Amino acid sequence: MKRVLLLMIFCYAGAYHCFAQTGELQLAQQYTYNNAFQKAFDIYQKLYKLDNESYFSFYVNSLISLKRFDEAESVSKKLMRKHPADFQYAITLGRVYREQGKTDKADEVYSDLLNNLPADQNVITGLATQFYQAESADYAIRIFVQGRKLLHNEHLFSHELLSLYRFKNDKVNIIAEYMNFLPGNPDYVLQAESVLAPILDGEKDYDLLRTELLRHIQKQPEVTAFADLLTWQYMQQKQYDHALNQALALSRRRDDKGAGIYDLCHSLVSNGAYDEAIRGYTFIIEKSTRDDPFYIPAKIELIDVKNMKLNAGKLSQADITALEQDYLSLLSEFGKTANTALAIQRLANLQAFKLHKYTPARQLLLEAIDIPNLRPALLAQLKLTLGDIYLLEDQPWESTLIYSQVEKANQGLPVSQDAAYRNAKLAYYTGDFKWAKGQLDILKAATSQLIANDALNLSLLITDNITFDTTGNALKMYARADLEIFKQRSDRALLTLDSIDKKYPGNTFAGDILMAKARIHLDEKDFEKAITELKTVEKDYSKGIWADDAVFMLGNVYENNLNDKALAKIYYQKIITDYPGSLWINEARARFRLLRGDKPDNPS
Repeated sequence: MKRVLLLMIFCYAGAYHCFAQTGELQLAQQYTYNNAFQKAFDIYQKLYKLDNESYFSFYVNSLISLKRFDEAESVSKKLMRKHPADFQYAITLGRVYREQGKTDKADEVYSDLLNNLPADQNVITGLATQFYQAESADYAIRIFVQGRKLLHNEHLFSHELLSLYRFKNDKVNIIAEYMNFLPGNPDYVLQAESVLAPILDGEKDYDLLRTELLRHIQKQPEVTAFADLLTWQYMQQKQYDHALNQALALSRRRDDKGAGIYDLCHSLVSNGAYDEAIRGYTFIIEKSTRDDPFYIPAKIELIDVKNMKLNAGKLSQADITALEQDYLSLLSEFGKTANTALAIQRLANLQAFKLHKYTPARQLLLEAIDIPNLRPALLAQLKLTLGDIYLLEDQPWESTLIYSQVEKANQGLPVSQDAAYRNAKLAYYTGDFKWAKGQLDILKAATSQLIANDALNLSLLITDNITFDTTGNALKMYARADLEIFKQRSDRALLTLDSIDKKYPGNTFAGDILMAKARIHLDEKDFEKAITELKTVEKDYSKGIWADDAVFMLGNVYENNLNDKALAKIYYQKIITDYPGSLWINEARARFRLLRGDKPDNPS
């Protein structure tokens, strides 16, 4: 019993001693953090003498902080002699020399470690890690490079070297290392893209990458990872034709039924490279059969891209009719199935809004909704389009029924908010302003920026004008004009807008009417007229609800329609400086930075 009691006393004493040291260490670290180096040193010195080597790094660092370099050198050399196989003491000695500006002596110590490096992968990794922790990234790199030679394997330590090159922002060696790494690791192409995107800056850097890729493609034509990365590089430089040509060549080699081309075409479309996307989808269709997975989607997307290209300019009636025929031919060939339901939705939209063929459009959608195995998101879009067509046909009760179904069936999803906004807008069209405003006030917090912004503006429009005119008659007339805009009957909309001032002189709709007219002119691709209206809103109604929208729209028109990047940048800057509370602030800031030449954010 006495022996057990004695053992417990010794254990308690040891634990108490350890706890006390831990507390002192934490106190010393706090002193160091507060730049009280002498107080920290007093504690570190005490701990080092008590427990010697386990506190070496703390002790030496405190000596360096106090510029007591001779003592730091002495203790480092002492432990080097005692533990010649432990590299930390030599690395610390080199650091002591560097802190004194004695770089030659430091390099001599480090070179000795490098020259005596054993052919042991674990030792090499450990030593390089210690160099990095000692803020000697260059020597960490040299250790790994020398380690490759000793182990006769040029592919070792790639991840470590890439991390070190990224730390040093060494673009040349990052590119060189990926040229070495990717042949054996083709699945890392996406990682290479995410690493390179934030560091490549300007034509010079991209030219360097392209030169290296082309050189390695010539040496190793079988390595498809190089071709993938070259395609990405062309996309980054907006050289879409080169990107597609590279991807087409790669697809022919892989015989992948167009999988890579299909994905690339989506990127081309999002960048407005419609001609290249059309060529890509055409390639897929010509090189595959009806049973291949991308054949039908490519046919649908091809028609859609043609639609987008036509919409980028003024559509003639012949263009619209030809597009309708393309969709009809597609459905005739493949039938009305879950695979073609998206084409049905787009055809119905075209027929209803561009050709005013309401009955066939509605019938198409009713048939599509009954197709089995539809994706819920696509079913919701089909129903929303059907609700829109009922509104075109002046059947608002049918519209609100459909919108409500979609909203209820998709709670928590963005499409539910879309349906709720359409319902609120319908109530506004029909003069039920109180109910509409209640719904719009909820939607101001929508996750979709576009819906939130539209809901805010419409809510303010109702509030401002009901306050001025409690009868709401002028607002009802404006809402009718808005409905005509929705129906794409611009002549009627303009006539109604011009009649508001005549019927209700002194109304508060001047800025609203200008914005409505600007939307009409933009839809008709009459950009000069739209700019005139928007600039008037910006100048004369700078405190109104549409001011920030007008400024952002001006930036967008100059950037994407008139290709005047300098003017676009001015208007995006104006959002940032003059309208910091605008819902467009984040988008304006992102576009401004891109136009200024900043690199886009990259989620690496």
